Amino acid sequence: MGFLTPFIVLIERRMLRPLLLALLSSLALVLGLGVHAGGQVKHRKIARDLEVAAASPTQPGHRWVRQANGQRMVEAVIVGQGSDPELRALRKHITAIGGTVNGRFSAINALLATVPAKALKSIDDRDDVASVSPNRSTRHSVSTLETVTGAATPAVRSYAGLPGSYSGLDGAGVGIAVLDSGVMTTHESLSNGLGASRVVRQVSLVGKAAANLAANAYAPGSPERQAYEASLNVGVSLDYDPYGHGSHVAAVAAGRRGSGAMDIAGMAPGASIIDVRVLDNSGTGSIADLLAGIDWVIDNARTYNIRVMNLSLASSSTESWQTDPVARAVRSATAAGITVVAAAGNFGQANGTTTYGTVGSPGLDPSVITVGSTHMNGTPIRGDDTVNGFSSRGPTRGGAVDANGVRYPDNLIKPDLVAPGNRIVSLGATSELGGWNKLAQGTPALVSGLGTQLLKRSAMMLSGTSIAAPVVSGAAAVLLQANPGLTPPMIKAILQYTAQPLPNASLVDQGAGMINLEGAVRLAKALRTDTLDRLAAGTLTAGAAINATALPAPSTTINGQTFAWSQIVILGGRQIVSGTDLFTKWQPIYDPRLAWGGKTVRKQLVTYWPAPAGTPWYNYVPKAFSDSIAPNGALLTAGVRSATALAGISSKTGKTGVFLPSATLAGWLGAGSGVTLASGVVLSEGVVLSEGVVLSEGVVLSEGVVLSEGVVLSEGVVLSEGVVLSETANGTVRATALPGMLGEP
Repeated sequence: MGFLTPFIVLIERRMLRPLLLALLSSLALVLGLGVHAGGQVKHRKIARDLEVAAASPTQPGHRWVRQANGQRMVEAVIVGQGSDPELRALRKHITAIGGTVNGRFSAINALLATVPAKALKSIDDRDDVASVSPNRSTRHSVSTLETVTGAATPAVRSYAGLPGSYSGLDGAGVGIAVLDSGVMTTHESLSNGLGASRVVRQVSLVGKAAANLAANAYAPGSPERQAYEASLNVGVSLDYDPYGHGSHVAAVAAGRRGSGAMDIAGMAPGASIIDVRVLDNSGTGSIADLLAGIDWVIDNARTYNIRVMNLSLASSSTESWQTDPVARAVRSATAAGITVVAAAGNFGQANGTTTYGTVGSPGLDPSVITVGSTHMNGTPIRGDDTVNGFSSRGPTRGGAVDANGVRYPDNLIKPDLVAPGNRIVSLGATSELGGWNKLAQGTPALVSGLGTQLLKRSAMMLSGTSIAAPVVSGAAAVLLQANPGLTPPMIKAILQYTAQPLPNASLVDQGAGMINLEGAVRLAKALRTDTLDRLAAGTLTAGAAINATALPAPSTTINGQTFAWSQIVILGGRQIVSGTDLFTKWQPIYDPRLAWGGKTVRKQLVTYWPAPAGTPWYNYVPKAFSDSIAPNGALLTAGVRSATALAGISSKTGKTGVFLPSATLAGWLGAGSGVTLASGVVLSEGVVLSEGVVLSEGVVLSEGVVLSEGVVLSEGVVLSEGVVLSETANGTVRATALPGMLGEP
C-alpha cells in the first residue's frame, strides 16, 4: 500500500479539523458539555461530585441532597461572573426554576441556593455563572482519604454514631514501622478508642551506625542487646517530631478521626505505630542511619508484630537494584516477611516537562511496593483523579557497569501503583508546649484554613509521594488484619490486581493504577489464611491451592461509581500478567525471599538466632542474610495469563510498551486478551527464560524520550500541585518543604 501513502496523508490533513470537531461535538453530547463555534469546548461549570449526585439513580447520601415535593433538590454555591454584583438576573432564574436563594457571599460574588437537580444544566448554560459546587461539609466523620480509597465501604469499615466511632477492619494488631523524622505520640489521632497512644515504641538511629555495628552481634534478650535498645529509646520528650514530617506520615497510615481538626483519619486507625527515627530535626539523614533503622526493624519485627515498613524518603542512585545498598536492605526486610512500601519520589517534572526514569532508591527495587501520587482534585469522586505532575516516573535507570565502563540500565517498570498524595490533611506535629514543627514554621500556609487548631488535635496539609506511600502502608495493614497469611509479594499483587487505572496515564506513570482498598480486602478474604505458615514449614508447592472461597467479581463501587479492576500484576519489572490462577494457585514468586528484576532472580537466605523453646525458628529474630542468584525452578505456573506481548515495543508517541496506558491494557485483559502460559515462567541457570517488555539497551526510548544516566534529583523545585517534600539530595535522605503554590484549584 506504499503508493497510497501520499493520498492518505493528504486526506488526513484536509479532514483532521472537521473530523476532530465532529468528535469533540459527539463527546460533548455524551458528557453534557457544550461546543462553541470554531471547535472550542465549553468549560464544565458543575462540580463533578454534584453532577454525579444529581444523575444518580438512587438517593445520594450527602447532606446537601434532599427530596422535596417529589423531586431531588441540591444545595449549591453558585459563583457568578459579569458586571452585576447583585446577581439579580441569576436570582430571578433560580426562583423561576423552582429554587430558593438562601444566602450571598460578597467576597466571592456567589449565591447559596437550593435548586432542583434536573435544572442544574440551565444554570450551567448561563453566561453569568462561573461555577456550581455543592455545599459540602467542612467537617467529616469520615475523611476524604478514606472515602476515595474505599476504606469507608462496607467491605472495610463503616462509621456511625460519635466521630471516630466505627466497626470493621482498621489494621488492629498489625505494626507499621515509620522510618522518618519522629512521631508525636501524644496526638489524639494516634490514640485508641480508650485514649491510649498506639505508638508502641520510639527509637532514634540518627548517628547510630557505629553502635549498630556492634549491636548486630548481640543475641536477642542478652544484656548487651538490652543496653543497646535502651540507648536508642526516645520515648520521653517534650518535642517528639521537631521537623513534622514523620508525624504526618504516621497519621496518614494510621490516624484516627477524633474531635479535633477536620478530615484527618488515615487508612488503618487501629494499627500500632513504631517510630524509627532516621531523619534529624532538620529532616536530614544519611544512608547509614537509614540502614541502621532497617536493621532495627528487622531485629524487632517479632516483638512489635511489625508487618509493614513505610519509607517516605529516597536517595538518588545510579546502581542496579542488585547492588544498591538500600535496595538490598529492604529486600532483606521483605525476606523476613515485612511488606516494604516506598515513595517513588517527587521528580516527575523538570521545567514543566514530564521526565522519565526518576524513581530513586529503594523504590527501584522490585521487592518493594513503590508508590506514586495522585491528585483528588478536591472531590471524593475517583473518576476525576489524575497522576500528579511531580510524581516520579519509571522505568528505573540504575544499572550495572561492565569492565569497559558501559552501563546497562535495569529499565524496570515503576511505580507499582498510585495513591492520593496531594494536599492531604493529617496530623500537624507540635511540641508538648504547643510550638509548631519546622515545616509549619517555614510555610505557615500548611496549617492555615484548617479550622481551630488545638494542642494535640492539630492538623497540617502536605503533598508528595511521601504522603501517598503511607496510604498504601495503611492499606497493607488492613489487608494483613483481614488475612494474616499473606506474604509481601501477595499483598503487592492484590493491590495491583484490584487497582483502578486512571485515564491518560501509562504503566510508568501509575503502574497498575490507583489503590482500591475495597476490592483488595474482598480479594484478600477469599484466600487461605495459612499460606505463610505453609511456606515457612516447607509444605507449599507450585500450583497448590491458596484460595478459600470463590474469587470476587473484579469490580468495585465507591461513591456511586462502579469501575473494573485493572487485573494487572507487574512482575520482574518487565512482565505483565493476569488471570485468576494468580490467586487460586501458589505462584513460587510469592515467596518473599525471591526478588525478580528483568531476567535475573535473586534469593535471600535468612539465618535465624536460636529460638527459645516452643518458638518456631521462622517466627524468631533473623541473624544474617545472604544474597545470591536463585536456583533453577518455576516462577509462575501454567495457566497464568501473560499480557507482556500486548504492550509492544516502548514508544512514547505510539503509547506502547511501558508507555501503554494502563487503562487500555486493563480493558484488553477484561475482554479476555493475553496468552495463557502453557508451561509457566522458568528460571534456568539464574536467568529468566522470558524477556518481557523490552526497552532497548541504549539510552533512548523511541520518539525522543531520553532517560538520563544517573539522574540528579535536585532540591528546591517549585511544584504546582502542592507543598511537596523532596526525597533526596546526593547521598542523603531529606524531607524539605518547598515554597510556592500550595495546590491546584
